[in-house]
Amino acid sequence: MSEPRIAVDAMGGDHAPEEIVAGALLAAQAGYARIVLVGDEARIRPLVRGPVASAIEIVHAAEAVPMDQHASAALRAGERTSLGLAVHLVKSGEADGVVSAGNSGAFLAIALVKLRPIEGIARPAIATVWPALSGPFLLLDSGANVDCRPDWLYQFGIMGSAYARSMLHIAAPRVAILSVGEERTKGNQQALEAAKLLEAAPIDFIGNIEGKDLFHNIADVVVTDGFVGNVVLKTSEGMIADMVQVIKDAIHSGNLRAKVGAALLAPALRGLRTRFDYETYGGAPLLGLKGNCIVTHGRASRNAIRHAVRVAAEEARNDVVGKITDLIAPLMTGGS
Repeated sequence: MSEPRIAVDAMGGDHAPEEIVAGALLAAQAGYARIVLVGDEARIRPLVRGPVASAIEIVHAAEAVPMDQHASAALRAGERTSLGLAVHLVKSGEADGVVSAGNSGAFLAIALVKLRPIEGIARPAIATVWPALSGPFLLLDSGANVDCRPDWLYQFGIMGSAYARSMLHIAAPRVAILSVGEERTKGNQQALEAAKLLEAAPIDFIGNIEGKDLFHNIADVVVTDGFVGNVVLKTSEGMIADMVQVIKDAIHSGNLRAKVGAALLAPALRGLRTRFDYETYGGAPLLGLKGNCIVTHGRASRNAIRHAVRVAAEEARNDVVGKITDLIAPLMTGGS
């Protein structure tokens, strides 16, 4: 396809619009996509500077969705908000994808109503790409659905497999359910019933994995409900951040020999930090909708926004929505 056109909710996030606009400009400079900034033009326009400024389009939206606003209120505000209008641009075909660091609950609700699920998909899922020892893996659901039915987990496994093939370039992704034991008899009723369904799916389902196996690349796609997935996500983020801080504290409190050793190891430590920095993987795709939607952290930096735009553009180029549709269509008859 031609260069994708990505709508960015410029007013969504803790550091909007400054960091959001800066990240969008970095994405444009890297040639990832044509950028449409959606939000308060009076606040956005002064921030659009540099060599790509003339190529940035701004679509004015009078309001922003507060980070703590209930999803129903955000829905009622509709296209008066930057988030609502950005999603509408995807619905109307004026954009190939949308990125927002704003209210994730509102994003999910607006996208679900405006874009609608792919035929046969009951609920969309947030899919998070995570670094592991031998390459990334995909975890879904990461928070869109805290209570799930077994057939939803079945659908998550199929969507995750399609995404891993298209975006992670894994020829035959191994799909597993996150459970309390590796044995097929372990797990709650939800996991046991979902496993039976996934065994019959046209994917490489390998059974259960435990939490200790997540980062060992035993599976390429890990399926769970949004409650467990979100706990895993935030626990892992906190652990990685704390490990970095522990290393810094040990270096700063050490003697001269420790500081010299740290200086020698600095390039390797920087590489390790980059490898396990979630921002380099961009935002999390909201899979199962008829449109490319990327959710990123409310505290997203410009680097995170840059990579989120990259992921949105790659989804559009690889026709992830079409590939999920093609895989799910022969298997589902309604999926509600």
